[in-house]
Amino acid sequence: MCEMGVALMRGDSVAPTGAAEPPWPAPQESGQETPAPTGLTAADVASTTYTDLDGAIASARDFVAAFLLAKAAVGVTMGPTTVGDARLVISELVTNVVRHASGPCQVDLELIGQVLHIAVSDTHPVAPIAHAPDPQRVGQHGLEIVLAVCEGVEVEPLPWGKRVRARLALR
Repeated sequence: MCEMGVALMRGDSVAPTGAAEPPWPAPQESGQETPAPTGLTAADVASTTYTDLDGAIASARDFVAAFLLAKAAVGVTMGPTTVGDARLVISELVTNVVRHASGPCQVDLELIGQVLHIAVSDTHPVAPIAHAPDPQRVGQHGLEIVLAVCEGVEVEPLPWGKRVRARLALR
């Protein structure tokens, strides 16, 4: 197994980063939330695990949209495209899980300041590949899209698969 994670930044090449290997919580029913990590309030985080990947893409889009709309309702400011951008990012990340992993998919959202941290964990150990832009290529643009929309993306190897983390500014 790879001992290092990969950090991907918009406009940058791939660079290695150290990766911690936290345990993945036991699978939960889809939509069930987990407790907030230390230092964040329950209102700043949301988590769900999809044990059945049928419908996971649409459900994850709705999950991130509901999280952001709830934050907007309590005064968190965000740009006019933030919710759509977050739905696009989560859709691309969960689509990769549906296409390449056989097991559960965990989605973790954390709002830290004006940045939404989106993490998607799955059981497939192979990191997604950021291809060079090619308008002639059909498909395989998912990570390319995520990199264009997000401030940064990191891939963290885990004992059971990987975690892809994306940081989206709430502009």
